[in-house]
Amino acid sequence: MAAIGQSMRRSALGLAIFAVITAGPIAVTQVLTEERIVQQVRKAEAAALFEIIPESRHDNDLLSDTVPLQPEPLLGLRKPAQAWIAREDGKPVGIILPVVARNGYSGDIRLLVGVDTRGEILGVRVTSHRETPGLGDRIELRKSDWIKSFNGRSLGNPEREDWAVAKDNGVFDQFTGATITPRAVVQAVRDALIYFRENRQSLLDHRSTDTERSLANGN
Repeated sequence: MAAIGQSMRRSALGLAIFAVITAGPIAVTQVLTEERIVQQVRKAEAAALFEIIPESRHDNDLLSDTVPLQPEPLLGLRKPAQAWIAREDGKPVGIILPVVARNGYSGDIRLLVGVDTRGEILGVRVTSHRETPGLGDRIELRKSDWIKSFNGRSLGNPEREDWAVAKDNGVFDQFTGATITPRAVVQAVRDALIYFRENRQSLLDHRSTDTERSLANGN
């Protein structure tokens, strides 16, 4: 019996050592992968910011002139994030909101929604998604111009009830063989406009530390 017990202890020790050896690389790989994903999303966001509001339309440092956001259902945010303010001569000309469509076909769809001070859309860009290649991925600008159909839209253009895809009696086109993806994006953009309307003053009145410093220096 003593020999059997000793053998079992050795086996358990061996399994524990094996678990530690295998779990370590897996954990490291997961952390590195997550970091790369975050970096890629940030890189895509930075590029999209200047596509939505080109540098010719503002004179502030768009990347650092930010507004802190708390978790917000209308934006699909489950943790704190930030929006970006575009200014000209110190006055806001637009804001870019981070938005997450939680009901995509294959998961979350991350967007940036640019809105001018009147609540009119300046542009929308997708920064990450896992939608079906050849179908749902047409929300990407490099795959189609569909995302540009939001330009110039507002809660009154179309009316709120018409913010839907054609299959749901709305004004936005859907994709052949893929309705769920564009439906999710349309709803997310509409909700972002609702959020902006409800929080317009506090968003546009916010000044980051960098902005205050710049104004104090007369820049």
